Amino acid sequence: MTDRCAWAKNELSIPYHDQEWGVPVHDDRLLFEFLVLEGAQAGLSWDTILRKRARYREVFDNFDPAVVARYGKRKVNALLRDAGIVRNRLKIAAAVGNAQAFLKVVEEFGSFDAYIWQFTGGRPRVNAWRTSKELPARTAESDAISKDLKRRGFRFVGSTICYAFMQAVGMVNDHAIDCFRYTQLLG
Repeated sequence: MTDRCAWAKNELSIPYHDQEWGVPVHDDRLLFEFLVLEGAQAGLSWDTILRKRARYREVFDNFDPAVVARYGKRKVNALLRDAGIVRNRLKIAAAVGNAQAFLKVVEEFGSFDAYIWQFTGGRPRVNAWRTSKELPARTAESDAISKDLKRRGFRFVGSTICYAFMQAVGMVNDHAIDCFRYTQLLG
C-alpha cells in the first residue's frame, strides 16, 4: 500500500490527493475554481464538494470569472434550484461578487496568479508534518491573504478558508512527510 496522507481514503479524495492537492497552480481559471469551491465548502466536508465538483464546473461555466461576474438574478435563481451544487444563497452571491473582485485584481496585477503568489514569495512553503493532526487551520500568510481579499471585496475568504485554498493550490506543501507526494512535490 502506498503511504499517503490519512485524509485521502475514498474514490474521490484519493485521486484528488494524488494528482492535485498541493500541486502549485498558476492558472487563473483554476485558481478561481478553487477560490469558489473552498468558499462553498465552508461548514461542509471537502468530500461533499468533490462529489459536486463536476456539476459546479458545468453550471459555473467552467469557472470563467469573466462569465461568472456577469451572472444576474435569473442565473442565480437557477443555481439556487440546482441540487448538484451547494444551494446556499450567500455562497452563490459570494461566487459572483468574488468573480467581479477577481477581475479587478487581474486588472491591477496582470493575473490573479501574480497577486496571490506574492504572499509566499512566489514559492510554496514546505512544512514537515508527521500527521494531519499537526496541520494548522490558519497561518500568518492565510491571515494576510484573508485580510487583503476582504479589503478588495471578496467574501467567504476567512483565514481558515484561505489556508485550505493555499493547501489546494500548492502554496504550501502540507503532505505528511511519509506521504509519497511530499517528496514528489519538493521539485
